[in-house]
Amino acid sequence: MSKPDAAPDDARPDEAAPCAEVPADGPVRLGWLGDAIGYNLRLAQDASFQAFSALAGETGLRPGRYALMQLIGDNPGIGQTALSAAVGRDKSTLTPLLNDLERRGLIARAPDPHDRRGRRIALTAAGRAKLAQLAACAARHDARLNAVFAPDERAQFLNHLKRLTEALTRDASPVAPSRPADED
Repeated sequence: MSKPDAAPDDARPDEAAPCAEVPADGPVRLGWLGDAIGYNLRLAQDASFQAFSALAGETGLRPGRYALMQLIGDNPGIGQTALSAAVGRDKSTLTPLLNDLERRGLIARAPDPHDRRGRRIALTAAGRAKLAQLAACAARHDARLNAVFAPDERAQFLNHLKRLTEALTRDASPVAPSRPADED
């Protein structure tokens, strides 16, 4: 017999509310989530990351690492603060990703001659070679994404995404947690 004041987490399966309303592996009712922008953005991001990961599997790097490397490659000597802003990450969540790339020998960090606390980041020769591999995968992936839209739809979709990002970034609380580093 369960305690009358037991929390729902403490309930045994046979005492929990009935679960037979939908089949365990049947269709899931999404409710309001089906029309929620955030939920659908997350599904699209996950699908995109999985598709890119399948293409880039042999490189051993995940999609978020590619974006970092591309930005570093396009901006040799970029500072960590500028890189953090470009990828929309807090510096504290960016550091483990940079540590990983440095450990793999793909980037090098050096002191910033104009800021004692700052570090400048650049690709190593191995990083440039890996970026070339990843860029080929990214081009194939982007072509697949582009095929979903007519050219004018693609431009409009990108404008909507940029507008959404700008609005959310502008309105974000300064204490809002950044995404965990393990999502890349």
